[in-house]
Amino acid sequence: MYGRVEVKHLVGAALLVLLSFQRAHADPVGETHRVTTEKTAVLRDAERRDQLRVTIWYPATKDSVEQPLVIGPPDKPLFEVGSVAFDAPFADRGSRPVLLLSHGFGGSARIMGWFGIAMARAGYVVIAVDHPGDNGMDVKTTAAMLLAWDRAEDLRSALAAAENDPVIGPHLDKARVGVAGLSAGGYTALVAAGARPDPDPDHYVAFCAENPDDGVCRPKTLDSPEIAAERARAGEGHTLPEVQAAFVMAPGHVRMLDPASLLAVRTPVCIMLGDEDKDVSPAKNGLIAAKAIPGATLLQLPGVGHYDFVADCTDAGRATFPQWCTFSAPQADTHRQAIAAAQEFFARTLAKAP
Repeated sequence: MYGRVEVKHLVGAALLVLLSFQRAHADPVGETHRVTTEKTAVLRDAERRDQLRVTIWYPATKDSVEQPLVIGPPDKPLFEVGSVAFDAPFADRGSRPVLLLSHGFGGSARIMGWFGIAMARAGYVVIAVDHPGDNGMDVKTTAAMLLAWDRAEDLRSALAAAENDPVIGPHLDKARVGVAGLSAGGYTALVAAGARPDPDPDHYVAFCAENPDDGVCRPKTLDSPEIAAERARAGEGHTLPEVQAAFVMAPGHVRMLDPASLLAVRTPVCIMLGDEDKDVSPAKNGLIAAKAIPGATLLQLPGVGHYDFVADCTDAGRATFPQWCTFSAPQADTHRQAIAAAQEFFARTLAKAP
């Protein structure tokens, strides 16, 4: 035991066998896109847009034809995400459990597709977003980093848009909603699950002044007059009442959370960390959250770093992004363990989940 935290160093072999069986016998996965609005996006987006891009993965009909999904030039992709059937019909008329998915700083919904597609293949409807001012396609802004709690508002708006969509809404069971995220997305998942931002963001500024090389403290510019008014909302609750469980991978920004609020989280939380994460210190982030949250489960993967949790790197990706695509442990094994752990966790915590 680690304090009150259940520590597991390996995901059970039986889970991995089950995951392989599910993949071999699973139905196709569909991918569709929507655009909605989020009022706080204008403060974070470099072009002052209020738009929020939403990606949804879901079980599709058996006759749907999947196509490879990649990031980068089609003839020389940088990352292999998986395969999906674009805009395919839903598999049936029934409602399914929902997972909200948040990417890390500078990432995207698609960079987390390896996880989202796998969970959709297991029977979930997965709703992911490209966080404004904080994704790989748009200009990244300081405001997006300092107003990180508004990422949870992105998930709230995406869920509402999906629920009100005439095609997607009938397939969502809002009585079974979980959240997952990586890095800054892990912070987002914790906020959605009940943790509260520190009411004094200057504490985070002070932390970064003392720890400038910590991955959660980049970029270096930490303040801007344009976000002063929004910072007053830091201490407000941004919990999503629908969220019943949170699966958190290599979380960052934990020092931006009110420590007392972590002690008060009652939503089931599972935190997965790599013990070789040199980019976002587990000791100053994930381990703090795991120790503080009552009943949290901590999964530690040996030889795993921070970027092991992004989409599969290709040879071109390894050449272009050596800082992201150099691994001590096989990346595919890390992904399999994360997917198996998430499926087991949500099966326990979301009533009647797959």
